[in-house]
Amino acid sequence: MGGAGQWLLSERGRLFPWVPVAMGCGIGVWLAWPGEPGPAAQLAVFALALLGLGLWSAPNALMQPLGAALLATATGFLAIGARADAVAAPVLAGRYYGPVEGRVIAIDRAASDRMRLTLDGVVLAGLPPDRTPAQVRITLHGLEDDPLPVIGWRVMTTAHLTPPEGAVEPGGFHYPRLAWFRGLGAVGYTRVPVLAQAAAGRWDGGVAALRMHLSAAIQTAIPGESGAFAAAMMTGDRSGMGQTAVIALRDSSLYHLVSISGVHMGLLAGFVFVALRSGLALVPPVALRLPAKKIAALVSLVAGAFYLVLSGGDVATERSFVMVAVMLGAVVLDRRAISMRSVAIAAVVLLLLRPEALAEPGFQMSFAATAALVAGFAVLARWRMPGWLRAGVMLLVSSVLAGFASAPFAAAHFNRFTDYGLLANVIASPLMGVLVMPAGVTAAVLAPLGLGAPAYALLGLGTGWILAVAEWVAGLSGAVTLIAAPAPWVLPLLGIAGPALLLLQGAARLLGLGPILLVLIMWQGPGRPDLLIPADAAQLGLMGPAGRALSAPRGAGFAARVWLESDGDGADQRQAAARPGFDGPSGRRTFTLAGHPALHLSGKAAAEQLPAACAAARLVVLAARLSAAVPSGCLVIDQTLLDHSGPLAIRVVGPGQLQVVTRDSDLPRRWDRRPDAVLAPARAELMNALRSGRLTLQ
Repeated sequence: MGGAGQWLLSERGRLFPWVPVAMGCGIGVWLAWPGEPGPAAQLAVFALALLGLGLWSAPNALMQPLGAALLATATGFLAIGARADAVAAPVLAGRYYGPVEGRVIAIDRAASDRMRLTLDGVVLAGLPPDRTPAQVRITLHGLEDDPLPVIGWRVMTTAHLTPPEGAVEPGGFHYPRLAWFRGLGAVGYTRVPVLAQAAAGRWDGGVAALRMHLSAAIQTAIPGESGAFAAAMMTGDRSGMGQTAVIALRDSSLYHLVSISGVHMGLLAGFVFVALRSGLALVPPVALRLPAKKIAALVSLVAGAFYLVLSGGDVATERSFVMVAVMLGAVVLDRRAISMRSVAIAAVVLLLLRPEALAEPGFQMSFAATAALVAGFAVLARWRMPGWLRAGVMLLVSSVLAGFASAPFAAAHFNRFTDYGLLANVIASPLMGVLVMPAGVTAAVLAPLGLGAPAYALLGLGTGWILAVAEWVAGLSGAVTLIAAPAPWVLPLLGIAGPALLLLQGAARLLGLGPILLVLIMWQGPGRPDLLIPADAAQLGLMGPAGRALSAPRGAGFAARVWLESDGDGADQRQAAARPGFDGPSGRRTFTLAGHPALHLSGKAAAEQLPAACAAARLVVLAARLSAAVPSGCLVIDQTLLDHSGPLAIRVVGPGQLQVVTRDSDLPRRWDRRPDAVLAPARAELMNALRSGRLTLQ
């Protein structure tokens, strides 16, 4: 038996944490598959699962880990396919303007700080039920003074709706996929008051209505942002939080305290566990006859389950509950509660229930931080130090480990690094366990008896302190460092290298260090594109010496914001539009690309200006659908062409030579809209040139 075989046998007792890693590989393959995996692919993966099962059950000890890896990988692939089928629901085919009816199931706040409603049981005029989205989300514009409806009410309004918009550049965040797995088939806005069509029944809204009632009670008892913050932490309702507080929490790396995640669930379960176990220990007849530790664990599990349901059960909360449930279950079964195996079990359960969560930043950051903490504390447990010193060291080490483990994922998804995040967490996070969660649980118990005022006061004191720390840290010079978007291979490589660094033993651990160093050195890959064109061509982004210049100071704000963030650029849309790069009046913007003149035409008369534009420019980007023939010798990129290509990212590689990147695959997935128009032969030729990745301007 060779050295590799000996090493594998020595690792047998520590291989289970690799199971979720293998499942993640299978899920990642399904997500990256060109088009929908057909029956042949499904059968091949199923056969791979059977092969893996056979090898896993074979007597050959060296084949068993290989079989388990094949089985786990195939399981991840099949699990996300089954999940995509289970959540399938109609997606709006095109733009819609008209009456919208539905039942309010959620109220939250959009990135623009406007309130928005999520409706189910939707009725759209003129659309049959089999083409009507199961859920729609509507942002309320100009209705700040109108009272909000109650969850469970059936309401009606007149709204503009569209399908969930795709990525604004190739390889960018693809919102339609996220919306598909959340059952969201249309998004839009209304400027018309929302009218109650029918009041909520006794059970309509259910727990969601209870959540909003408790949130209102907390905000009444604790006025201002402190109360809104407390309501968000205790009930999951973030609609009361203003954008100023949200930005301060994000810029200080304290926003994780808003989302009900591992910190909240762990502290809640831990407080209930310690309080109940200590209380039972004070009653000797009970403590001597009953397993107080197991009883406390079971009651804590019930409390965590109620917290999960009350908070709305989003992905982050589900993930946290699964992890806490695994740990409490280990206590009941007399197993080690906190170990890398328990983290792996939680990951496996969540990947089976919601495999799409693998691609979400919350999943990646949470499990990276948790695994790093478990590995770090295993080392720290061997250190001998006084008890008074251990608490401080554990606080500092936990903040450092969690911060460093989650920072690459946060930077990749949000394009920012909070320079003083460690300082903010060391100052503010201890209050969560010492004051905020105990006060919140106490208030929940005493408030129905009319005795909650002291607990509410302590809760408000804690949340007020956290907000004050967030505002102070966010206001420090250099609080946030903006980071350009990484190359597409960065996150998958981190997903493999991180576990290798944490799970392998001895010198083998260095196998994870090399890829991580490679990620740090080659984060951005070839750099950001010279020209970005979204699928509707309403806005262009041209890279210049001063940064990316935008073709318009207003409109297409989402694309503009995402481009600038991905560039690691702190400018807003107006500032970027004032940069040199584009000239000419609105609707007819001139620019230079690869040494050749180019034009961006937009507005109602854009198509009519095409002949004159082609006489003056070699490349024309048209924010309209072209119906007439293209003048000879002119390259025209219009909305119909972009329907087939997706958004474009263009790099200048030489005089008149362009490298073009289109969407990841020409084969649509179930959440993608298919182009309605068939390209004419001349347009199809340009489409083939775009797909080939090369374009020449002469």
